Amino acid sequence: MAPLITYIRVSTSGQGRSGLGIEAQRQTLAHFASSEGYEVAREFVEVETGKGSDALDRRPQLKAALAAARKLKCRVGVAKLDRLSRDVHFISGLMSHKVPFVVAELGPDVDPFVLHLFAALAEKERTMIAARTRQALSAARDRGVALGNPRLNAARERAVDVVQAQADRYAATVLPYIREAQKAGASTLRQLADALNARGIPTARGGQWYAQSVANILQRA
Repeated sequence: MAPLITYIRVSTSGQGRSGLGIEAQRQTLAHFASSEGYEVAREFVEVETGKGSDALDRRPQLKAALAAARKLKCRVGVAKLDRLSRDVHFISGLMSHKVPFVVAELGPDVDPFVLHLFAALAEKERTMIAARTRQALSAARDRGVALGNPRLNAARERAVDVVQAQADRYAATVLPYIREAQKAGASTLRQLADALNARGIPTARGGQWYAQSVANILQRA
C-alpha cells in the first residue's frame, strides 16, 4: 500500500479545543485511504485563525506535512480542497513545492491543473455569493426590513433539515442500484463506483462516482 500523509485543518482555536470538524475529516480520510489503496503514514492537524491563514509561515503543520511527504516521496491527502485553503493563489503556491496533493472529496485521479480549476471556481462562487448577499441586505434595509431577525436561526435549522432530507432521499434512490451491483459481484467501493458510472447514474451533484462518494451513500443509508 502506498503511504499517505494526511492534513486536517480547522479554522479557529475553539474548533480545535472541541474537536469539531477534526474527527469528521479524519474519518473521511480514513475511508478514502482504505478504499483507494493508501496507508496513512502520518497525520498533521492544524488549528489556525482566519487572519493570515493563507500564509504558509502561519501554517507550521502544513509545512511539516509537506516535509514529511517529500521525505517519504508520497502524497498529502486532505478531506476537502478548502482544508488546504480558500485562496487560489495560495493553492498555486503549494503546487510549486512539487508535493502532489489528493483530495478525498474529488477522488484520486484529479491532477494539479484540475485542482486549480476547482479552487478558482470556488473562489469566484464565494465572491459572487458575498456580492449578492450585500445587495440583498442593502435592498432589505432600503425597504425598512429589520435585520437580525431572532427567527433567523430557526429558519437556518429548517433549511439544514431540508438539505438533509433531500440527501437522504437521494441515498434511498441510489441504494437499490448499489445493492444490485453487490449481488452481481461488486465487492469494493471502487467496483461499486464503476458500476454506477457504467449505468450512467450521476451523483447528487451530477458528477461521477468515486469510492468515497459510494461510502458516503452507504453511511447515510
